[in-house]
Amino acid sequence: MFENIKAIKKNDPAAKSYLEVILCYPGLHALWFHSLAHFLYKIKIPLFPRIINTFARFLTGIDIHPGAKIEPGIFIDHGQGVVIGETAEIAKGCLILQGVTLGGTGKESGKRHPTLKENVVVGAGAKILGNIVIEHNVRIGAGSVVLRDVPADCTVVGVPGKVVRSKVDFGKEGERMLDHGELPDPVARVFSILVEKIDTLQKEVNELYAKSNLKDKKPETKNEDDELNEFIHGGGI
Repeated sequence: MFENIKAIKKNDPAAKSYLEVILCYPGLHALWFHSLAHFLYKIKIPLFPRIINTFARFLTGIDIHPGAKIEPGIFIDHGQGVVIGETAEIAKGCLILQGVTLGGTGKESGKRHPTLKENVVVGAGAKILGNIVIEHNVRIGAGSVVLRDVPADCTVVGVPGKVVRSKVDFGKEGERMLDHGELPDPVARVFSILVEKIDTLQKEVNELYAKSNLKDKKPETKNEDDELNEFIHGGGI
């Protein structure tokens, strides 16, 4: 209980006091309800764990199956729309934002939901599906869909999720966990590389036209180049 309160106070600059955290954070309330439901689930009490789960979902908007294994010291920020499946496992230090799903991919039995190791950050709306392992210090960008294991110290973005940078630095005590603005854009990077290659080819073609003294040489498409640069580098946003 107290580990979760400390995690919220450390990671959320909006948390002004411990009393505010205790009274006003639905992610914390959902974890409290889950602790009770998970205890009853482990001792095989029928029905009541799911009733507690349903009541907690009604109050908080967070759906955590009683069977999920969640260690103390995690932070579910805002939390509306978060879904955590029956066989999901979440280790200490994880940060989960609103709209995240830790779900399955079918009707298979046994372990069918993700495992999050220590200090994983899952951005808003991200979906992690299937019996996969997200190793420690991984950062998953908002809206990403992750379907495969992710090695430690990586950043994952995109649909489907791709590892685009390794050696994530959360800083001392994980103080940079909320810096989602630093996530790279792999699609823009690929476009940038392609444009550079096309630009090189275009210059070579222009040189060939000049050497051949052809009068019908086509002018460079300046406006189209500007549109490409605006798309890749976010011009005008």
